[in-house]
Parts: sequence; C-alpha cells; structure tokens
Amino acid sequence: MYKPIGTQVEKMFSGIAIKYDFLNHLLSFGMDYLWRHRLVSNVARLKPRNILDLATGSGDVAFSLSKKIKSKTPIMAQDFCEPMLEIARSKQSHIKDSENIKFEFGDCMELAIPDNAYDAITIAFGVRNFEERLKGFKEMHRVLKPDGSLFVLEFSQPYNWFRPFYYLYLKFVLPTIAGLVTQDKEAYKYLAGTIESFPTRALLKQQLLDAGFDSVKITSLTFSTVAIHQAIKAKI
Repeated sequence: MYKPIGTQVEKMFSGIAIKYDFLNHLLSFGMDYLWRHRLVSNVARLKPRNILDLATGSGDVAFSLSKKIKSKTPIMAQDFCEPMLEIARSKQSHIKDSENIKFEFGDCMELAIPDNAYDAITIAFGVRNFEERLKGFKEMHRVLKPDGSLFVLEFSQPYNWFRPFYYLYLKFVLPTIAGLVTQDKEAYKYLAGTIESFPTRALLKQQLLDAGFDSVKITSLTFSTVAIHQAIKAKI
C-alpha cells in the first residue's frame, strides 16, 4: 500500500473528486448524513457569528451549516484540492441562499488567516490526512477566537466487540467497492489505512489539549466508528 503525502494526497483526491460524494453515501450506508447532521447541530447551538470549514471537499458540511443556521452567517470553506473546490462551487450555483459561503484554496498546515478570526471551526474527515497533526491543530487554535470551538468530525476506533467486523469491511469490502466505481482501488486502500491507524478518542483529545485547547468534549457515533471532538479555546 502506498502512502501519499503532501501533493500526492492532493493528486489522489483530485482523481476521485467526481465520484467522491456518491461513494461517501454508498460506503457509509448513508450514515454520513447523520454524522453531518450531528456536527452541524452542535455548531448551530453556539450561534457563531462566523465559521471556518476546513478540508471542505465538495462543500457538504458548509452547505449544511448554511441551511441549519439560516442567518446568512459568513462561512469560509477551504480545501487544498482545487478539483474538489470546483465541484463545491458548481453545487453552490444550484443551491438557494448559499451566497454566504465562500470557497477558496487553503492549507491546514499554514492558514492564511489572522489570529483570533473565527467563532467556530469545523473539519470533517480531513484530520487523518494531516502530515503533521499537532501543527494543524495549533493553526486552528491560532485562528479561533477565545472561547470559540473547533469541531473535529473524524473516524475513530470502534468498540472492541465491533472491531473485527469493521476492519474486515475496511480492508476488503470498502476498497473493492470503491475500486469498481472509481477504478482507483489503491486510493481507498490508503483511506482505509488512515482510518485503521487513527488515534483513539482519548489520544486525539490529548493531542488537542497539547495544541493549546482548554477543554475537549467527545461524542461517539455509530459504535464509536466516528466521533466528534469539540475543542474549546480558553477565554482571555
């Protein structure tokens, strides 16, 4: 299995961009809608005045946030893969009342954003592709306003009883189905590998604390195969 980094990751996502949304729905058995709903609901409760959505991909989280909050809250949606951003912009042209979303290029390792700029930051299924996770978390902490929240929606390690079935699916079923649809089985072998090797909920919480966040709340979903970490920046 190859291990893409940097521009290789960007190239990999460029290659699967067209069928990315379809495969997300298919391979998660539609659970991605539920996960995204929980994420967006948690953010909406804070009534943020502005939002930064990182690793936005084709924009599904940004569009869901805009629809849920319904207040023309400014949403900056960034990704480092231009083909994915092109799909997001194309979708935006057909989605009513989504003019409050701005899609632009952005690298989580080096955000071209001032300090203390956003009330809330979201990132869904992007952290596991970070070259330097601590560096990325520190950048998010830097651009977040005091008392603001970072919401990390990411795959996690499942409960022990469910683990054998889950890993069987990740290693064999998921790459096979994805390969038939995209003709790029290796890309999904890589993605499955990043899921299997991703830290536990407790370890990811500690990494967020190490990056400077004051506290972290965890919500486990779907047998703990997915989790939402809400990392809160301290008040001044």
